[in-house]
Amino acid sequence: MRTMQRRQAVIFFLIAALLAGPAACSPRPEPSPAPAASPLPPTETFVPTTTPAPPTPTPPTPTPGCSAPGTLEPQQLTSASMPAPLRFLVYLPPCYAERTDLRYPVLYLFHGAFADEYQWARLGAPAAADRLTASGEIPPFIIVMPFDPYTSQPYEYGFDEAVLRDLLPYVDSHYRTLPDRTRRAVGGLSRGSSWALHFGLSRPELFGEIGMHSPVIFASDGLLVEKWLDIIPPERMPLFYLDISENDPNLQKSRWLENILTARGIPHEWHLNTGFHDETYWAAHVEEYLRWYAQGWAASP
Repeated sequence: MRTMQRRQAVIFFLIAALLAGPAACSPRPEPSPAPAASPLPPTETFVPTTTPAPPTPTPPTPTPGCSAPGTLEPQQLTSASMPAPLRFLVYLPPCYAERTDLRYPVLYLFHGAFADEYQWARLGAPAAADRLTASGEIPPFIIVMPFDPYTSQPYEYGFDEAVLRDLLPYVDSHYRTLPDRTRRAVGGLSRGSSWALHFGLSRPELFGEIGMHSPVIFASDGLLVEKWLDIIPPERMPLFYLDISENDPNLQKSRWLENILTARGIPHEWHLNTGFHDETYWAAHVEEYLRWYAQGWAASP
């Protein structure tokens, strides 16, 4: 009897041990660590530059009988630097043909990538120039809008040579311009702003103002910007205007350039606006651009 009871006790003990074994032998689960917090990006404090602009001159009196709009002339010229003729659009102010006694400042405006010489006209630059001129707010001037058929870097093809060696002399010899750097400005939007910076800094003896609208900088020029600024004499340092929208993908690069100008004490305007990198944005600010260019001409001796 006792033997039977002992056997039953042993069997019971073995069954209990087998049932408890897996749980008892399994390692105790470690508590899952709390997920590490993602490092926060460094906070950037940005203060737009508020470089004082030259004093606003007294608006010129509108020319009597010049209420008719200006004219657009599609042109092209042959350049040894380009495989095809260089196309460009010329805006002539109201009464240009009648007022043969007058000579005019010239604004060179470059379009964005995959656009053409008519982009600035579509954005309303000629119409804005007509309005501002007719009201007497700005003096009349000529606008030249070249066509860049490529999207390469400056030194990969001859567009820059065609502009400097052929286009500028052609314009000054075929139109009544004021052929002086203080009356010649260069500007552009998006990729065109790369050309504005390239021409304005590499040839400061030719251009007195650089306008960069939604700035982009050529990769090949990135390392040259500060070298150019180092060698430009103070009396030939161009005036700068930079504007960009808060949603523009190139905002940080634009700030890089603006910070360089600020650190060097170079007079410039910086405008951070609402909007996007598109034609709606540029069209909304065309009049502001033209006022700035004209202000530089009026302030020059």
